[in-house]
Amino acid sequence: MSEFPVLPYEPQAPTLADLEAMAGPVLIEFGTDWCGHCQAAQPLIAQALAARPALRRLKIEDGRGRALGRSLGVKLWPTLILLERGQELGRAVRPQSLAELQKLLALVRS
Repeated sequence: MSEFPVLPYEPQAPTLADLEAMAGPVLIEFGTDWCGHCQAAQPLIAQALAARPALRRLKIEDGRGRALGRSLGVKLWPTLILLERGQELGRAVRPQSLAELQKLLALVRS
């Protein structure tokens, strides 16, 4: 198994106003704990984030009627969206490779 703990998706999502008020970049991962695609992506996500330990990450449970995911156009899981002050810098949908996630994380302004 992975050397990184797999954190659960949080049922409570911040609002768009909350995201706009957050200082610095934040990576939001939308999905569910029971999603096979989400489970399969966890080792890749953990590996990519190991190089960026200071990056704030939010794992948000998504689904029908979940306002934040709908407002950000989430349709497939997992979807990772990199935001800064509520503005989207980039996203990865169902990432299949470490390179794909590294490309997304490279958008973080140092």
